Amino acid sequence: MTKDLLLTIEGHIATITLNRPEKLNAVTPEMAAAIEAAVRDINRSETVRCVILTGAGERAFCAGSDIRQLDAYDTPWNFRNRPDYCDAIRALSKPIIAAVNGYALGGGLETAMSCDIRIASPNATFAAPEIKLGWIGGGGMAAHLMHSAGASNAALLLLTGDPIDAGKALSWGLVSEVVPLADLLLRARALAGIIASRAPIAAETAKANLRAANAMPLEKAIEYERDLQTICFATADAADPVSNGSGATKLCKYKGQTVANVLSAISGVNGGAGRFPAGPNLGCSIAPLTTLTTDMNAISGSSGALTKM
Repeated sequence: MTKDLLLTIEGHIATITLNRPEKLNAVTPEMAAAIEAAVRDINRSETVRCVILTGAGERAFCAGSDIRQLDAYDTPWNFRNRPDYCDAIRALSKPIIAAVNGYALGGGLETAMSCDIRIASPNATFAAPEIKLGWIGGGGMAAHLMHSAGASNAALLLLTGDPIDAGKALSWGLVSEVVPLADLLLRARALAGIIASRAPIAAETAKANLRAANAMPLEKAIEYERDLQTICFATADAADPVSNGSGATKLCKYKGQTVANVLSAISGVNGGAGRFPAGPNLGCSIAPLTTLTTDMNAISGSSGALTKM
């Protein structure tokens, strides 16, 4: 892994740091490859449950791609098919929080918007300046802005290329919170700690559900949500804290384990440890439930599964 990208893991939380502060954390091809490798490692990890993405220093989260290295691509087609760091972030199956600590420009804005939750410091600046250079973004800029900020605000950013500050980003819905710079990572870690304390399979299915809500028509999204809910019912984490008969709920330590027989019935995967195959076009490690035709009797009657839903 390049020195320009740092990956640290503390407990159930991984932190990815873009570590090129002298260049405003602009991403090189080597950094993009390192991001892809980090995402693969995190997706395979049975320990990591939440991820934080931030930039080194106090000036920039990420200024996008290092445009001085774009000449390394000999044709526009090879540039189009390059490894894309925003695609890598969206391929992450675990929840990810962007701690935006300064400039988020171009691909840096796309990177932040590829995360599930965004918080920012007051000095954060957001812009899509590509139009000033004669092109547009290619990492999901328009789609993410439309979903987060609405059509008019998206057009304002894309057609002018002018920046907005953290306060306006908050009012537009691009970020969830604005936090003093000194407290930004502390707040990100606090949020990550809360998410990591939740049932991990439920957290991953919740993330897949959010992606589906953006990508599917309403009725299909609701159908998919119910399939994901069924998978959650088929986990040990859902079975552990059930009512003990007095109406109270038992406390449990979430382990992210499936009930083996039920998992086999649902997806044909033997064993009960955690991860599902990748779902279609959602970038999350969830079974392809749009083709699932599970008989609910097989679920409710399997050993170890919940018999009431």
